[in-house]
Amino acid sequence: MKYLIRLLACLFVATNMAAQEKALTVEDLIPGGKNHANFIPKTDYKVQWYGDELLFSNENEAFIAHPQKPDGKKPLLTKSELNNLLNEKEISLNRLSFVSLDNHLFATVFLSAKEKQVYLDLKNKTVAFEIQRKKDWANTDFCTGNKRLAFTLKNNLYVSNPEGKIIPVAEDADPYIVYGQAVHRNEFGIMKGTFWSPDGNYLAFYRMDETRVGDYPLVDISKREAELKNIKYPMAGMTSHEVTVGIYELSTGKTVYLKTGEPKDRYLTNISWSPNEKQIYIAELNREQNHLQLNQYDVGTGEKVRTLLEEHNDRYVEPEHPLLFLKKTPEHFIWQSKRNGYNHLYLYDTDGKLIRPLTSGDYDITDVLGVDADEKHIFVVSNAVSPIEFQAYKVNLNTAQQTQITFEAGVHHPQPSLSGKYLLDRFSNRTTPLNVDLINTSVSAKVRPVRLQTAENPYKEYALPDISLGSVKADDGKTDLYYHLIKPADFDPAKKYPVVIYVYGGPHSQMIKNNWLASARGWSLYMAQRGYLVFSMDNRGTSNRGFAFESVTHRQLGVIETADQMCGVKFLQSLPYVDKERIGVHGWSYGGFMTANLMLRHPETFKVGVAGGPVTDWKYYEVMYGERYMDTPQENPEGYGQTDMNGLAGNLKGRFLIIHGDMDPTVVWQNSLSFLKACITARTYPDYFVYPGHGHNMGGVDRVHLHEKITRYFEDYLK
Repeated sequence: MKYLIRLLACLFVATNMAAQEKALTVEDLIPGGKNHANFIPKTDYKVQWYGDELLFSNENEAFIAHPQKPDGKKPLLTKSELNNLLNEKEISLNRLSFVSLDNHLFATVFLSAKEKQVYLDLKNKTVAFEIQRKKDWANTDFCTGNKRLAFTLKNNLYVSNPEGKIIPVAEDADPYIVYGQAVHRNEFGIMKGTFWSPDGNYLAFYRMDETRVGDYPLVDISKREAELKNIKYPMAGMTSHEVTVGIYELSTGKTVYLKTGEPKDRYLTNISWSPNEKQIYIAELNREQNHLQLNQYDVGTGEKVRTLLEEHNDRYVEPEHPLLFLKKTPEHFIWQSKRNGYNHLYLYDTDGKLIRPLTSGDYDITDVLGVDADEKHIFVVSNAVSPIEFQAYKVNLNTAQQTQITFEAGVHHPQPSLSGKYLLDRFSNRTTPLNVDLINTSVSAKVRPVRLQTAENPYKEYALPDISLGSVKADDGKTDLYYHLIKPADFDPAKKYPVVIYVYGGPHSQMIKNNWLASARGWSLYMAQRGYLVFSMDNRGTSNRGFAFESVTHRQLGVIETADQMCGVKFLQSLPYVDKERIGVHGWSYGGFMTANLMLRHPETFKVGVAGGPVTDWKYYEVMYGERYMDTPQENPEGYGQTDMNGLAGNLKGRFLIIHGDMDPTVVWQNSLSFLKACITARTYPDYFVYPGHGHNMGGVDRVHLHEKITRYFEDYLK
């Protein structure tokens, strides 16, 4: 017996050692890698709502269950039944999406070979209807109310009906008149250019006139003779495009353009329909981005009816959320604003009267999930507990009383059922890959949720590095900044380790959260496996910490962020196992700009840096983003001069690699090329690598190549 016990113990140790010896590769950890999908936490079934019932599906089958009996799953659809319905072979259910139209459950399948999307009535197991969906149609927008599809072809806008008839909505032979696409370079939460009315009788759309914007040259070298491809890229302080909003009426085929008036050089954002389809609302922002008007327009005439509210801030105002109307009281809507320092909700009527603030406090509402069927509560997510944790709450619309409904420390992504009686909560924290919980929202006490799904640790056969969360004080000496520190799995506190700082640091970002692996990137895990400490921290200027925290960098991008990051560096240097002579930094886009700031403002500290797609001079960046945070070069010459990396090129001492895609339409190639020119003049010697044919980042297998290239640079010069 003793021999058997010893044998089993030896087998356990050998198995454990074998697991510890398995190494992760860039193919495992980088999107585009052959094995990357295997390392994303996943459950056996995808769980979502169909009304107030639970829908479970995977690539082979789908079930439905009542929330009070989630284990009582009833079969809904199998792969063979799906194939029979479609007269197809081997259609996978993981290509399905589920929608509810007129309280019926439909499964939708896009058949690319036949260029159509099929809607299946799952209760009757029949094909309900089909819509045409050709491969060259872009910006598709399906309306559940009328079963029509809006789409763009080149720069023109069309609508397709279920019979396949194509109706032109807006066409122009001028290639610089653009219909139905996102405008203002996707700022202000603008992600699309078409907006169906609630019942589908109208289609609102953006019209963008780029004729006054100068051509910016990109060169496509994939042809035998390189081809010029001009884009419209309005730089800060220069002429921008003009935007108007059209309203197309399906029954008459007529279009009315909203009479938004002068000046034309401004931003039309957050388009919202009234429930009765008679009015449309636009959050209008001046070119300076410091004065907002929420305006109401008449759909029939295009005339402005009234201004409901105005907001002004000496730094900037940034509307990002359309109005949320209540169905039972359609004259009431919910407006999101940072007017009092944090993002909160306000209940208004359509005369512009503030009824009551719904939320308040020194925290941000980060997501609005919806309103329950009785319209007594609205469900939200906020970081009231901690800046790095996100919990769900219900807020009483009449009293503004707020009740927390998720409690486990971490990051929650809840989805309410149709009635709002239940939540499906996808949850993770630093040590929990993914749990899917069912929560009864009417229970006020901390009642344990029903666990529906648990994802296995995808790294269970590997020795993961140690990941810790913590905070340091900002350069102001009082503000907490949160970080994660990643140590090799075989970390020895008696050794000295090189450090790589991965940085972003710009607006609309938060890298540090208490979610799975503390938001550590795959490349960070890879570098820790190769014997590096990896450190990331959110400096002031990043998101979800209130307006003062975010906007302190106004007119001086990179200055305060760099000072804060150096507080993180001082913390690292205080650790006995950090090699102060081997500190490196890497970042992309704004992170590339921050990498340049750190390398050039503190050359005595950083031995190696890799900057990808970096802004080097903000006068080369686009109007909307650049002018919000820096004003124009004419208004803020001192700020632009102070944040110009080209002027600091002579400070370079360490090894510095710059990487750029030669077709980058976001941070144009001129940025890094101008920096190279400045370095030549200053007699400093950066390294440079170009990805031909790539835009602002590398995708697919080339992304794996990119991260191997970055890794090799640190291995050559830091380790």
